[in-house]
Amino acid sequence: MASRRGQLLDGVLLLDKPQGLSSNHALQRAKRTLDARKAGHTGTLDPFATGLLVCCLGRATKIAGNMLAADKAYEATLLFGEETDSGDLTGNIVSQAGSDFQEVERARFEAALETFRGEISQIPPMYSALKKDGRPLYEYARKGVEIERPPRQVVIRELVTRAFDGRQATIYVHCSKGTYIRTLAQDIGRMLGCGAHLVALRRTCVGPFQLQDAVDLDTLQAMPTPQTALILPENLPEGLLPSGTKQKG
Repeated sequence: MASRRGQLLDGVLLLDKPQGLSSNHALQRAKRTLDARKAGHTGTLDPFATGLLVCCLGRATKIAGNMLAADKAYEATLLFGEETDSGDLTGNIVSQAGSDFQEVERARFEAALETFRGEISQIPPMYSALKKDGRPLYEYARKGVEIERPPRQVVIRELVTRAFDGRQATIYVHCSKGTYIRTLAQDIGRMLGCGAHLVALRRTCVGPFQLQDAVDLDTLQAMPTPQTALILPENLPEGLLPSGTKQKG
């Protein structure tokens, strides 16, 4: 019988996070639905973003380090003509293209993308959870304080245009850990000379885990036995758990 604190569950839940919820809020709703005592996720998505959130319970939390270091993949939609302070649609507009701006030519856009493939340098955004003197940068940003951030090397392994109409573009990005898609959108807009920011972001892959295998919160909450949505430790992809962690068959 489960205690009032919840069950001691082991496994991984692949959750399709909805728009408008923080990653922690989505995790807590899933945790309550599962009646789990302890749960954590392995990589934050911004509230406006959707997609794959890898949630770990019990012994499966031992994969967290591997997941934080894993490659990620996203589908991102950029709006041209405006740059925001956050790099996405939740921020304030800080610059706009001139009144003569109509649209971006496809050839110029593709040429810009080419410069961002491979190893690139990124300056992390102020609206991020990176810390300075023990405080996240977003706290400084909300007060209008700009902190110098050293550039970081990241790798864009794949960068492909999914849709394009001159005013917006949707791109697929397969990247290394530590890559900020908001910063990528901002840097592409600056290279084009018109500015850009994200209006949609959906994470489709984290390491070996795919969004197509995830469950959304509504579906999870409607399941008679939501615990069946968990991937048990013995069924996780090889190499994720430290040796000796998996159950014996």
